[in-house]
Amino acid sequence: MSAAPGLFVTFEGGEGAGKSTQIRLLADSLRARGLTVLMTREPGGSRGAEAVRHVLLSGAAEPYGIRMEAVLFAAARSDHVEEVIRPALAAGTVVLCDRFMDSSRVYQGITGNLEQPFIEALERVAINGVVPDCTIVFDLPAAIGLERARKRGAGESAAPDRFEKEELETHEKRREAFLDIAEREPLRCRVVDATQAPEAIAAQVLALVEPLLPITAHGRQDPEHVS
Repeated sequence: MSAAPGLFVTFEGGEGAGKSTQIRLLADSLRARGLTVLMTREPGGSRGAEAVRHVLLSGAAEPYGIRMEAVLFAAARSDHVEEVIRPALAAGTVVLCDRFMDSSRVYQGITGNLEQPFIEALERVAINGVVPDCTIVFDLPAAIGLERARKRGAGESAAPDRFEKEELETHEKRREAFLDIAEREPLRCRVVDATQAPEAIAAQVLALVEPLLPITAHGRQDPEHVS
């Protein structure tokens, strides 16, 4: 795991699963207890990684193939880990991250059909020993998640991103892949039913994270790294 004074929690799941909402709700609950909390995301989270995020989600890298996309994700993750996540954990911060290594395993590995040794090698280099203490997988039927994502996109007047526009079958395959990871790594991963009301999900997430919290609460509250 992260082997640092802080706590590293990652949030995974398909499109429209409600990860961003739940990260904000958990951050609010933990800050109310006096803990220092950092909210961040992938791809992105650091200056270098945010530049790569635009290239990836706009589809600009797509013509160069899934292997190139996987390398770019890994490069962004490495910068994110070394510039933001590792220092925050060393300072005793609770780090909440929207997507991390499991998304690469699923999106580029399973549905991108890249060979497992290649994905594993990229992961080792990118995370450099920083493994989440807890990963919460938000499980939702792909059709419901895509409908939520489309409604969200309509409200923001934005076109679907590189991944939202893919076929329903691909999204459902990703859902199963996330569940497979959770089954293989039960000590790290917990699955939450994302069809529940947001308040019920938030209570369940807090109950999962609470036993893992640092013993000492930190009074200083750092600003969010990514809003």
